[in-house]
Amino acid sequence: MSVEIALRAARVRYGPLEALHGLDLPVPAGTVTVLLGRNGSGRTTALRALAGTVRLSAGRVLWRGTDVSRLTAHQRARRGLCFVPDRRAVYASLTVAENLALTGPAAEPPYPELVPLLARPAGTLSGGERRMVALSRALLAPHARVVLVDEPSLGLAPPVAARTYRGLVALAVDGGAAVVLAEQAVPDGLPRGTLVHELRRGSLAFSGEPAELR
Repeated sequence: MSVEIALRAARVRYGPLEALHGLDLPVPAGTVTVLLGRNGSGRTTALRALAGTVRLSAGRVLWRGTDVSRLTAHQRARRGLCFVPDRRAVYASLTVAENLALTGPAAEPPYPELVPLLARPAGTLSGGERRMVALSRALLAPHARVVLVDEPSLGLAPPVAARTYRGLVALAVDGGAAVVLAEQAVPDGLPRGTLVHELRRGSLAFSGEPAELR
């Protein structure tokens, strides 16, 4: 199991507060990794540190052994990293079709619910519909090597959430991507070999498989 991307002794500060305390977090290729924790545990900050949307105050981000800590989020995206944050994940002034086109060549939306909404500005959609637009970027990302999603099921009906997890699992199992999900609880239906890292107050409290955590 090769490590695709990793945090090494990562520290992140927001003003006087330190959100990550020297976190080591390896993320294997072709695997679903779940970052588990309550609000304030550091899981969202860990995703942002991997994505490059927050800077490390200490430590490194390694991508296949290369230090990419100084690369911007845009540069990491060009290398094959896709980040879906939990909030403000769509361009509100663009239509649904235009948001999807930012991913790459035109393709059928992975959510049939979006087809009649393609001409609508994304800012006029419901929370669940906007979430589907944001998640489509990950599910349609061509040749994604790292996919980071903060709370995939946020605002989704259970059947839509289940389809979303199946799509994200396929990116890892079939596409070989390193898929990292930030969650408050371990989702159902994840494949064998899924890794769970539980964070508490910016530090690693548990690493293993879901069954061990239960």
